[in-house]
Amino acid sequence: MKSTRSNSKSAARFAGETRLGLVRRARRMNRTLALAFPDAHCELDFSTPLELAVATILSAQCTDIRVNQTTPALFARYRNAKDYAEADRTELEEYIRPTGFFRNKTNSLIGLGQALLEQHDGEVPATMAELVKLPGIGRKTANVILGNAFDVPGITVDTHFSRLVGRWKWTAEEDPVKIEHAIGALIERKEWTMLSHRVIFHGRRVCHARKPACGACLLAKDCPSYGIGPTDPATSAALVKGPEAEHLLELVGR
Repeated sequence: MKSTRSNSKSAARFAGETRLGLVRRARRMNRTLALAFPDAHCELDFSTPLELAVATILSAQCTDIRVNQTTPALFARYRNAKDYAEADRTELEEYIRPTGFFRNKTNSLIGLGQALLEQHDGEVPATMAELVKLPGIGRKTANVILGNAFDVPGITVDTHFSRLVGRWKWTAEEDPVKIEHAIGALIERKEWTMLSHRVIFHGRRVCHARKPACGACLLAKDCPSYGIGPTDPATSAALVKGPEAEHLLELVGR
């Protein structure tokens, strides 16, 4: 019952929040996340825009860890757009089988290679308009590529991001594109890519889908959903995951 009461109090505190108040709170939370995750980054391994595009396609319905286990051999075998365009389907399927949905992903990778050769001289384009025309690349994937391969600010709305900004009452939107635009209006453009990394890190390490570690969260005072997870310090501390766990607990005073 304690967590439920805590959540009700937190929600009530933000009930009459103004637009200016929301902007200030969102930016304050982003600054707090920067302290929590100073090394936040794209957790997919890559060395070229093409490798990032491929890894992001493979990450659909698959963990980044599994993708990173799969791509070294894949990238050694397929080094450029021509290699993917001319790939033997059965061979390529075997390389990416561990990532799941490998037949559909094979279609996307071969199609991507062919489109890059035909339309972009084998190079990955650096604009949203051109990226989303490519096989296997939607807006979310395009933002990952733009932000991490080309340093073009972009907001990546994955399941973690949409869950957390909803919990924080940054937006009531549920459509990923609408979420992207709503959050983009709150946070400075130069921060978009790093915000995405920080939110995703926080979602994976602290603000879990089923049992968020509310009692060990640096964002507690700014979170309208504080209390939906355990608020007991010891219980919450045990829920914090990842290599940053000790750092996060030190910051929160646990």
